[in-house]
Amino acid sequence: MKRSLIPFSGLYLLFLAACSSPQEPVSIIPQPVEIEYGKGNFKASSEIPIYFQAGNEEIFGIANYLAAFFGPSKINTPLLELNGKKLPGKGIFLLLDPDIENYEGYVLEVSGKRIIIKGGGSQGVFYGIQTLRQMLPGELESPELAENISAITIPRLKVTDYPAFEYRGMHLDVARHFFPVSFIKKYIDLMAMHKMNNFHWHLTEDQGWRIEIKKYPRLTEVGAWRKETLIGHGRQRPFEYDGQPYGGYYTQDEVREVVAYAAARFINVIPEIEMPGHATAALAGYPELGCTGGPYEVITRWGIFEDVFCAGNEQVFTFLEDVLSEVVELFPSALIHIGGDECPKTSWKACPKCQARIREEGLADEYELQSYFIHRIEEFLLTKNRNIIGWDEILEGGLAPQATVMSWRGIEGGIAAARMGQNAIMTPVTHCYFDFYQAEPETQPLAIGGLTTLEKVYSYDPVPEELTEEEARLILGAQGNVWTEYMKTSGHVEYMAYPRAIALAEVVWSPKETRNFEDFSKRLQNHFKRLDVLDVNYFKEPLTE
Repeated sequence: MKRSLIPFSGLYLLFLAACSSPQEPVSIIPQPVEIEYGKGNFKASSEIPIYFQAGNEEIFGIANYLAAFFGPSKINTPLLELNGKKLPGKGIFLLLDPDIENYEGYVLEVSGKRIIIKGGGSQGVFYGIQTLRQMLPGELESPELAENISAITIPRLKVTDYPAFEYRGMHLDVARHFFPVSFIKKYIDLMAMHKMNNFHWHLTEDQGWRIEIKKYPRLTEVGAWRKETLIGHGRQRPFEYDGQPYGGYYTQDEVREVVAYAAARFINVIPEIEMPGHATAALAGYPELGCTGGPYEVITRWGIFEDVFCAGNEQVFTFLEDVLSEVVELFPSALIHIGGDECPKTSWKACPKCQARIREEGLADEYELQSYFIHRIEEFLLTKNRNIIGWDEILEGGLAPQATVMSWRGIEGGIAAARMGQNAIMTPVTHCYFDFYQAEPETQPLAIGGLTTLEKVYSYDPVPEELTEEEARLILGAQGNVWTEYMKTSGHVEYMAYPRAIALAEVVWSPKETRNFEDFSKRLQNHFKRLDVLDVNYFKEPLTE
């Protein structure tokens, strides 16, 4: 991961723009590492050939992706193979450059004749296209509006860019409320535009199991459906319910479709299968996996529940290994999220099987029993050449040797993991939970609580000051979390995620030294026009602190 910065002053950037170009500086989010402006523009009408390196399937796919933006317009973009080093005439050129050290880094050069995007890897070329995309007319994002576009003008410039962090993530909980594949793809598209590269798909919970597992059909026949859903906030008493059955799940073919769609946009999909807690939906289908044997029902309200997988029952590990065997066939991700959070120990304390396991394994208590549980799952996934990632509770009782910690209750989990020499991803509830209110609660739809403004998200630094330089390298990046207890529709998810997800995208991509909230806010106002064309239901009045 390259974190060295090319020294560059925002004032110098503005000076160059004023002296060298009659046009306003381009507005790019996330802010690139460096932009140099030249004189004049690249202008094209009717046809812009897109040249790509011959024999590279990924670059060919990226070329098709770029051409699709122009498809509905009056500008023709033939795809042409580039053989040899000599560049032909006018056009857009997509190239790999071994001199660019970071495989996600790129250089974008716009001259009077050519637009050249050179990437350290295919990902770099793709991110260069996302930067170019934001310099193109926003109307190209709409098939209807694009029909009127017959020419483009882009200022001459050179962009040198690479990410500050290797992990740039967004999470989505589809277990509390279920969202169709079409929306999952839109969510991924928005991530890609902002150069995010990991989609954390939270698929199982007490309130619903959302992924088809062939060997255990009752997970979706029973576990994917709850009889009704809580009305109002989970802290309000007495509880009231809507009386409407609710559910849904993704077939394995749909999962493959999403994973392939994300991969074409260089986004890794990390599945989360919750264990040992948040397991009631699974227990409803297979009650023998709980400490009491049930019966269990899929939960209809929000919270933490005492019925968890029985850590003393060998059948539980057989079940989870079978489930994970199907999961790893669907998801190529090197990391598999196993949850590990909010697991009450009440049922384990009362369970003869769990107490016997504690004695047999020489464990001190139920916390070490959870660590035993996590270790066993890690050992199994290692046989599949995968590593586990879990919420920071997996530190309790001893961290599994190769686990990555997702620090959510604060930054302490990330600090502890890094000091133990293990990777961490920062997603503290203080800055990265987008289910919190983003303005005064009385002005907003019902949310879980808290207040996380756009400026607060933008102020976040994923690397804790307490860490040494060596330990800081183990902080892979940060992630925004979208828990959906109070988000029933895709439009509501968009409203809660955006523009806060855009602020986080700049936090994990752009150099810390060049970030400026006032400048970001100005660029964001321009960026909103593109979100309008894309029909994103973003929060339109960000509150600054």
